[in-house]
Parts: sequence; structure tokens; C-alpha cells
Amino acid sequence: MPRVVYSGDVHGNLLVWLKFLKAATDYKADIIFMNGDLTGKKIVPIAKMPDGTWKTPNIFGKVWVLKTEEEVKDMEKRICHAGMYPFVAPYEEIMEYAKDRGKWDALFEEIMQKEMERWLNIAVEKVPKNVMMLVAPGNDDPFVVDPIIKNFEEQYEGRIVYPNDKVVWLDDKHPMVTCEWVNPTPWDSPREEPEDKLEKRLINKIKMVDQDLIKDLVVAFHAPPYDTGIDLAPKLDKNMKPVLVGGHPVMIPVGSKAVRKIIEKYQPLLGLHSHIHESPGEVNIGRTVCINPGSEYDRGILRMYVFDLGPEGIEKYWRITG
Repeated sequence: MPRVVYSGDVHGNLLVWLKFLKAATDYKADIIFMNGDLTGKKIVPIAKMPDGTWKTPNIFGKVWVLKTEEEVKDMEKRICHAGMYPFVAPYEEIMEYAKDRGKWDALFEEIMQKEMERWLNIAVEKVPKNVMMLVAPGNDDPFVVDPIIKNFEEQYEGRIVYPNDKVVWLDDKHPMVTCEWVNPTPWDSPREEPEDKLEKRLINKIKMVDQDLIKDLVVAFHAPPYDTGIDLAPKLDKNMKPVLVGGHPVMIPVGSKAVRKIIEKYQPLLGLHSHIHESPGEVNIGRTVCINPGSEYDRGILRMYVFDLGPEGIEKYWRITG
């Protein structure tokens, strides 16, 4: 009977990643699974100034002038724990990057790759050797991170698994298929596509499993099913700002109609979703239990589910925030 720790949408927050890894021991897990959106959203430069100090842009409410290397290290840590990437360099070098968008984007990609590799090294060091670690990119993740996870899978066979292109067996009874692609978003992320194309992609995933095993199948589709309460996000105006009524955001369903259609049709055992940070919870679609842990990565908070699988299916599951 495997115990699974399930989360998603860490978005480059090192503190949340460390909490997730620690949960493997705290909850005596057999499997831990981070389902998508692994990488951070921006670089924060820390410029070495001619007068010997270091200076940041406006971050955490102000521009910081740092006087010692210890203060710089503390700021780097704080930036990492907020889901961003620090970049320490002489002021002149940072300005050269700032003048060339292509060069800045290449730097971002390089730092992202190095951080992904560092994160996986930390995982190998901290997580017990008997725990399987499933690490799946999500729609926000550039494709450059996939080869890094695959390389670790080859190096640490059975410990780190890149699940997006294969059937993963959670035990000898429960196969799992994953899909990181989502329905269109306002953000034009790397892995999104129209619902009709997504539906075809999901069908191909289901077809990877023998049809007599569907009743025991786990589907880890990054997008939650449409209009299920675990896919509510703020409605945005034409300027990409939340629409407010009475000071509160108007919430609308933004999940995938294709995901819902596939779950309604095939009725797998369990749907593991993420992607929509604001809507943690669980819902039944027929016999299928669908869960979304939500995300508060920007506050350094880990949201996750722990669930036990047994011969008859899901024996128990519970949601944890910490």
C-alpha cells in the first residue's frame, strides 16, 4: 500500500521545495510527486556598486543597499525563498544584460537550468533512498528543464522519475499517466493549446494503458477539470487586473473542458491536478476523485495532499497546509 505526498506549483520557491522534500520523511511516504510549474518567474539582480556596496531593485517593499557579503548571502536566500532567482554581478555587467533582452533571456534560462539541477541534487541528498520522487514540469516551465530531470532519472534510476512521457506504476495495481499541457491562459505559457488539441493529447495518454486497467488508473493532468470548484480563479479585465465587486475578486471557472470530458468518459480512479492556485479542494466526477492542493508558493507555504492507495482503491486522503 503506497503512501503518496502530492503537491504542485512550487514556482521556483526553494523554501517550499525543501518543505516538500521533508514531507517524505515526516509522512513516511513511499512516493512524493511535484506536479508542475517548477521554475521561478524572474531574476532579481544584486549589483556590486563602485563604492563597494551592493544594490537591489525595488523588492520586498524597497531598494536595498547591502554593505557586507553576509548581507548579500542573506538577500540571496530571501530571494530564493520568494520564488525568484538572485543574480550577483558588477553593476556594469548587469547594465549590459539590461540593454539586451535576448542576452537577459539567455541568462534567465541558464540560471533556471542550474537551479533545477541544484534542486534535484538537494532532493537526492535529503529524501530517503527508498522513496520514489516524481518531478513533472508544468505549463509554465520552459522545455529546457525536461532534459535535466531526465538526466537525473538516468543517473538515479528508480529514485527520480520524469513521468510526462510514460506510464508510471505507483504500485503493482495502479498505473498513472500525466499531462503538463493546459487549455489556453492569459499568460501565453510554453505548454498550452486549444481544448480540441488538448483533448486529443489526453486521449493518447489514456490509450497508453490497457482499457481493463482504467478503473485503477491515476491521471495527473496539470489542468483541473472545468467548472468543478477546484478551478476557480479571479476574472481579469482587459488590463489583466482582477475584477472586483465589493472589494472582492470575482471568481470564475478556468479549468479545462477537455480534462473534464475525458474524466467523465473514462472514469479513472483518481485525478491529480494543480495549476489553479486559488482553488484547493477535492470533488467527485462520477466515481473519480479529483484533487487540487492549490498553491501559496509566494508566501513560502506548502500545500499538499497525502493519500494511501490500497487493493480496493483510495483508502484515505487528507489535505495539509504548512
